[in-house]
Amino acid sequence: MDVTVIETPQLGDRSYLIHDGQVALVIDAQRDIDRVESIVEEAGVKLTHVAETHIHNDYVTGGLVLARKHGADYLVNGADDVSFERTPIADGQTVLVGELSVKVVATPGHTHHHLSFLVEHDGQQAVFSGGSVLYGSVGRTDLLGSEHTVGLTHDQWASARRLAKEATDKAVLYPTHGFGSFCSSGPATGASESTLGEQFSTNHVYTEQDEEYFVSELIANLSAYPSYYVHMGPANAAGPTEPNLSVPDSLDPQELKARLEAGEWVVDLRHRVAYSAEHLKGTISFEYGDGASFTTFLGWVFPYDQQLTLVGSREDVENAIRDLSRIGIDSPDAAVGENPAELAPDVPATSYPRVGWDGVLAGRPGGETILDVRRAEEYDASHIDGAVNIPLHELVTRMDEVPAGRLWVHCGSGYRSGVAASLLERAGKDPVHVDAMFDEAADAGLPMAG
Repeated sequence: MDVTVIETPQLGDRSYLIHDGQVALVIDAQRDIDRVESIVEEAGVKLTHVAETHIHNDYVTGGLVLARKHGADYLVNGADDVSFERTPIADGQTVLVGELSVKVVATPGHTHHHLSFLVEHDGQQAVFSGGSVLYGSVGRTDLLGSEHTVGLTHDQWASARRLAKEATDKAVLYPTHGFGSFCSSGPATGASESTLGEQFSTNHVYTEQDEEYFVSELIANLSAYPSYYVHMGPANAAGPTEPNLSVPDSLDPQELKARLEAGEWVVDLRHRVAYSAEHLKGTISFEYGDGASFTTFLGWVFPYDQQLTLVGSREDVENAIRDLSRIGIDSPDAAVGENPAELAPDVPATSYPRVGWDGVLAGRPGGETILDVRRAEEYDASHIDGAVNIPLHELVTRMDEVPAGRLWVHCGSGYRSGVAASLLERAGKDPVHVDAMFDEAADAGLPMAG
């Protein structure tokens, strides 16, 4: 059995290609399937089956399109209410993929109809657990609504034990979530590989023997998750189409100016340092970087019913289009160029200060607000004494709660505070971007609380 891991670090997920040297199965394909097709071609195998562990809540699947393009069976739980033709599968069923034996194991918890796949070949076992057992944790259980959370958390407990009975401790574990995904309930580890047996001694779903305590603790530690998740389940149940990943023609200067003057979402992809120094008035800073923070936080803040325009280099725009397609933001417009000022010469340029903790200590007069845009649980754990907390993902809707006067805006690393500073400036506020690591604030001399 050969397993190829297809990483999507921007979302903290993995997809998998499994084959016997001749025919192949893909599990939990991301929407940009060209990556998968390239690996299938390189392996020299025929793709005969595509499977989903569940109807995903954190990304738009590419499974349906992949299966149709390759004439493969699309294995989806028969109990899931979907709007497309699939090969329905159920608990206990075994599917043969060439010499691979693929057993379907019901593992509800992350969703009601969640499945795991136990794949066996030539004495080897592998468990593809989706959002069930992860490395060090399990998938979160609150994505289908609070009324289901307690029951689904009990289901996660039972499903972990079901997997322990179905597979040996030597079975290699291949989860879909848990590599930075908000689909993990925590405390997921940073492991890159594991076996089911290793999880028996390290994962709290196995080490905690009191089911009620496990359920209460997991639920108590569930934190906020991106608002774009609400769009993913319905999109996946409806049957996603193949995305258009091409870079559109660049907007002309007058059109870009008109969009900025109309208050549309025009996102500058440059590094936050360059953005703070000079940018087109009305743009919003979402530094592209490696795409991880970009995808999560833009998806969390962006109103899905509005048009999105990207401003940046061709490479950044192209990468951003691919990343955004995975969360259902399709076909954004773009103004392509290294220097935004040249893309809209008639739009005024502006800037705001950017400082570290030493700049806060030296430059902030008493009484000016420190605005903490981290999530509430981060703030509760530790914060700067007197800081006001409005999480970035709530800032747009809570702008009327922002205190008057100059705002010294910080987060955990500088990324979210860069986004927040641009949103505040766009709303007519007076921000200072504190571009610094929060865990260095106390050593720098900031008074702490919490």
